[in-house]
Amino acid sequence: MIVDFRVFVGQSFDGTRQTVGDLVHGLDSLSLDRALVCPFKPLSYNLDEANAQLAAAIRPYPDRLLGAARIDPWQPDAPASLRRGIEMLGLRALYLNPWEEHFPADLERLDSLMEVAQAHRVPVLVAAGYPWLSAAAQVCALARRWASVPVVMSNGGQINISGLGQAGAALALAQAPNLHFDSAGVYRQDFIEECVRDFGAERVLLGSGSPYFDPRLEIKRILWAKVSESERCLMLGENAARLLQW
Repeated sequence: MIVDFRVFVGQSFDGTRQTVGDLVHGLDSLSLDRALVCPFKPLSYNLDEANAQLAAAIRPYPDRLLGAARIDPWQPDAPASLRRGIEMLGLRALYLNPWEEHFPADLERLDSLMEVAQAHRVPVLVAAGYPWLSAAAQVCALARRWASVPVVMSNGGQINISGLGQAGAALALAQAPNLHFDSAGVYRQDFIEECVRDFGAERVLLGSGSPYFDPRLEIKRILWAKVSESERCLMLGENAARLLQW
């Protein structure tokens, strides 16, 4: 089983768009079985509406697509919005984007959302690597406060794949056993391989970030990695299935 742990559907305020039909066609063309789908930030900036539209769009594909609730922690009803997303819309993860919603990833205000995620046993996916807002160390601080909640950093916990960025991501993984990362954009195969060696393949997930990244290349990052076949199977889908209870 192959699971893409991070894709987007809908239309973003910046004009980027992807329909569910486009997504499913792309999954089929690459023999990907399933995907965790996140909403774009819409032009209206209404994330409750975006979550509801996402849930409706993926409902015809219960065996292929699961949704993540995107939440803005600055909104006073943020915990209630997350509960609605999980309990009423059937969404199975919390998606946080510190860059587009403008908050630091270690913000204490996030604890009320983490409490809901913990109670419902859903993973938390964080758009990581953005300077001053979601550096790996900041995501690590959140993960350490909530050690029983699986936290997944996007993009290997880094954006520019620099020496310091990689070192920071590795240090974060060493300090928080519940911290994971998706592989989108991580062009350094040795970084993926070293993380598997040092922290275990259970901490690495295939995530394409489609349509921002091309899944035809992103899956190759896992297929090209010099790891055992059992480790590759974990990264390609078994880890995602476990975290999402799928």
